[in-house]
Amino acid sequence: MRTRLGVLIPHADVGPESELQAMAPEGVRVYATRVPFGAMAAGGAMDPTIPLAPVQAFVEPPAIDDATALLAAAPISAIGIGFTSSSYVGGPDGERKVVDRLTERAGMPVVAPCAAAVAGFGALGINRIALFNPPWFDTELDQLGADYFAAQGLNVVIHTTCELPSNQRSINPSELFAWILTHTPAAADAVFIGGNGFRAVGVIAALEEDLGRPVITANSALLWGLLQAAHSATRPTTYGRLFSAR
Repeated sequence: MRTRLGVLIPHADVGPESELQAMAPEGVRVYATRVPFGAMAAGGAMDPTIPLAPVQAFVEPPAIDDATALLAAAPISAIGIGFTSSSYVGGPDGERKVVDRLTERAGMPVVAPCAAAVAGFGALGINRIALFNPPWFDTELDQLGADYFAAQGLNVVIHTTCELPSNQRSINPSELFAWILTHTPAAADAVFIGGNGFRAVGVIAALEEDLGRPVITANSALLWGLLQAAHSATRPTTYGRLFSAR
């Protein structure tokens, strides 16, 4: 039986839907709806770092609420928010309010990637994490990410932005792999790679093999949470230990 999942993404982004579909096991299909995001221009262009005001505006009504209602009219089982930054800015309480509001509007489960990551770490018995964010997150947004996970009871042993080209289309998997491998401290029990627009799922398996620890990205967490919400028993087999957790 086919499982259909929806995802809300910034209007000029292509990363979340392509990564979610790439990971999706047989019989799972992902359908995206665009939401206006003031920090993106045509062709997915962004400033070297994204300002916080449009990040917060992304999850404010009416645009995302209307997009949610349209997506929920399709024959899907759950909807994901393909946007890490707003959870960082709003914190756990703000994220929960957004999820509750959109769930009511959709009439079906709505999943946020950060909340799904926290649940995933809990399912894996993880407490100490290394947090790596995209190069287009500035120091303040990176700190807000660390604060988010600390507020959820996780011990963030390191948090930083990856020193890579600040352009979604310029992320090289081998460079990303090497950077995270080099900067992950022994004290971390797992790695979280933030940013749904950060193309990172292709390095999960290699990092887990070399680090010997779970690696979760914003998009792998989101897919895991969506499959849980949709009550789908099927799981990817090559995108990390998270998908073996229930």
